[in-house]
Amino acid sequence: MAATSKGNVREAILVAAREAAMAYGYGGLNFRDLAETVGIKAASINYHFATKALLGEAVARRYWEDIARDLEAISTNARSPTEALRRYPSIFRLSLERDNRICLSSFMATEHDELPEPVLKEVQTFADVNTAWLCEHLVAAKLASPAEGELRARAIYAAVAGAQIIARSRSDVKLFDELIESYRRMGLLPS
Repeated sequence: MAATSKGNVREAILVAAREAAMAYGYGGLNFRDLAETVGIKAASINYHFATKALLGEAVARRYWEDIARDLEAISTNARSPTEALRRYPSIFRLSLERDNRICLSSFMATEHDELPEPVLKEVQTFADVNTAWLCEHLVAAKLASPAEGELRARAIYAAVAGAQIIARSRSDVKLFDELIESYRRMGLLPS
């Protein structure tokens, strides 16, 4: 197998693992199922990821790196920090639109006791990336002081992730939208 092909297989494994984790959590990362999805032998996954923990760590890291890029794109394309904050929930909504999936990090966070430490660290980094971005934009929009920005950012992150979980439990993207709108009416998110 050529180096390029190996890279493509590794990437295909990561994509399949991300989808599995968004649907079933860390517990859903099964080498046999992933191999079938990718179209390779299960033993071939071990060539790229020797253990489930290494795969879980790589998937969770890739997930927060992708979200960091998405957040940066929101910042770049928004006319103001307030507009960027208004767009923030759309990232979580996209998962629901894709076969009623939820945030990989939210799902894995519920599996805290079963996660190997390196996987848990990457899951926590996802939350840290989100709250840092939210805090930065809240302060820039003058919606929070630097002292209260982090606390409000955590509240927003928890509320939006929670809305996603509730909407998923009902397979209802409109419920997510209603909850986000209620957060705006109550002043948690800018309207």
